[in-house]
Amino acid sequence: MQALLAAASAADGVRPVSEEAELRLQHGGPAGGADLTARSADGTLLGYARLEVPPGEPEAEAELVVAPTARRRGIGTALAARLETMAGDRPLRVWAHGELPGSAELARGRGYQRARVLLQMRRPLAGVDPDPRPALPDGVRIAAFRPGVDEDAWLRVNARAFAAHPEQGRWTREDVALREAEAWFDPAGLFLAWRDDAAGPQLLGSHWTKVHPAGDVDTEPVGEVYVLGIDPDAQGMRLGRALTDVGLAHLRAAGLSQVLLYVEEDNTAAVSLYERSGFTRHAVDVSWRRVPRG
Repeated sequence: MQALLAAASAADGVRPVSEEAELRLQHGGPAGGADLTARSADGTLLGYARLEVPPGEPEAEAELVVAPTARRRGIGTALAARLETMAGDRPLRVWAHGELPGSAELARGRGYQRARVLLQMRRPLAGVDPDPRPALPDGVRIAAFRPGVDEDAWLRVNARAFAAHPEQGRWTREDVALREAEAWFDPAGLFLAWRDDAAGPQLLGSHWTKVHPAGDVDTEPVGEVYVLGIDPDAQGMRLGRALTDVGLAHLRAAGLSQVLLYVEEDNTAAVSLYERSGFTRHAVDVSWRRVPRG
């Protein structure tokens, strides 16, 4: 499977499936998910799809990839048709990473409509202040994440910060544990903003950075603003900018030359904030949605 994903990434210049799909390939997924493969008569892997149908959820979600050497042979169409059958009467969303012409053609041909657009934005790190020392409100401090100690506080703020987000706001302790076990995880690159008061330390927000190794998203290592979240009660304290500056300085100190992030295109406030911070649009992922005909 990894050979298929690597071949597609090399041919298209984008990762063919999400990080979440890759983690589920390695560790299994929650109830309601299924993996599909398309193979030749001799067993060669030609395509792969992942379907998620969470219990109680009104919609299903999927991703699919076809080997570069096997495209234009109906494999993507066959996988999509099988996903639609398995989704039943639920609307089905399928992610197309990179918005490649072939994926858009397949989606439109089967009656899908663009539902969500996820922007990948990038900026160089050369101009980043290596020692930002942000001005913080009285009683607020920034400290590195402590594995085995800070998970519950982080999850609480993450859920509140991303309450309206269909994926991020649902993370569980298991989701965090899977990432803590990954080779890229570095607690020194996860920054937490705490407020010390009479009731004890209260987490207000965090900036989780990530480093992609060479060959993952580019030919050289690339940093990422992986998760940046502020508790709604702490909005207006300029913690987002402070945490961003600290995280970017950390990535620059690691010797990286560029950093990326993902943001919903319709989150105009966040897009504007990132543009003011020097980020520009680099790539697009599209979620295509199909409603079964009644």
